[in-house]
Amino acid sequence: MTTASRPLKALGISWKEITGLVLFYFFFSLLYRLVLWTNGNGFAFGTDNWGWLRPDRYWDGSGRQYAFLLLASVIIWFLGVYLLRKQKMSYQILAIFFLTPTIVYISRELRYDWLDARGITHLTGPAEVWDWYIPTLFLWIQFGVYFAYRYFKENQRKLRIEGELRQAAMKSELAAIKAQLNPHFLYNVFNTINASVPAEQEETREMIATLADLFRYQLQASQQETVPLREELEFVEKYLSLEKARFEDRLKIEVDVPENLLNEQVPPMLLQPLVENSIKHGLASLIDGGSISIRIFKKEDRLHFEIADTGVGIKDKSQLFNTGIGLTNTKLRLEKMYDATLLVMDNDPRGLKITFAI
Repeated sequence: MTTASRPLKALGISWKEITGLVLFYFFFSLLYRLVLWTNGNGFAFGTDNWGWLRPDRYWDGSGRQYAFLLLASVIIWFLGVYLLRKQKMSYQILAIFFLTPTIVYISRELRYDWLDARGITHLTGPAEVWDWYIPTLFLWIQFGVYFAYRYFKENQRKLRIEGELRQAAMKSELAAIKAQLNPHFLYNVFNTINASVPAEQEETREMIATLADLFRYQLQASQQETVPLREELEFVEKYLSLEKARFEDRLKIEVDVPENLLNEQVPPMLLQPLVENSIKHGLASLIDGGSISIRIFKKEDRLHFEIADTGVGIKDKSQLFNTGIGLTNTKLRLEKMYDATLLVMDNDPRGLKITFAI
């Protein structure tokens, strides 16, 4: 961007638009000069057919008047459009409607004073109204075209964005189909691998079977809005059993959920990202490991969830939502589906506690 173009960008205009406006006024000033000339000559042609184009005659006949009109147009645009650029278009149109006759009247009086000072004639008496009425009508039409052009450009922009959104939605649908196919494929592969593991490696076979169950649940969850809390907890416990095999005695797990809540409907894949976050960012770096507790209870017709760990914790809680997509997506799902807030706080004596209610 050049230095000269920066002030124009701040005003929301471009050199192309300024050039178009000047050419617009130049064209209509020439047209008005031609009308005056043909009217004065009675539409008769002679030896001076192109005299109306002489610069001095053009300036005296129409150029000067349209120069004042252009200046009035810029002032009206500045007051009614630029200063109200953060307001609705309807407010700008209303401002232009009332500003135009006022600014045109002031412009006419200034032009008359300028002409009188130089001894140049102009309309006088009742005829002066034409130097107010016609420019006002002209500017109203001009700004009408301007707002129609703006509406057209805005509509084109919206159509382009809608087209881009439709393409994005189509890509999302394809991604969702792939997301369903991949777990299904992996589920079958894990079962195949499991069948080929020797019987004496029973622990390995159990881990593979558990992993296959996780993928099966993920596949089913992608096709359902809600699942019983019982199934969600079984999924989380299977996930934790795999982590337990890795951490061994370094990981302690506590689940506190009343039996009468196990049939409550909850969004699938709701707890696992939170538990995974506690292990990955809270406990994994500790030599002695730690514990994770899941507590769910009902109060005032709302299910309350608490996932706590005794990990390293974090000072800036907002950074948690920049470390991965699991926690961020869970936060967004709760906000969109249940208007619920995911709260992150310090746990006692250390670690983090994540709570929400649906």
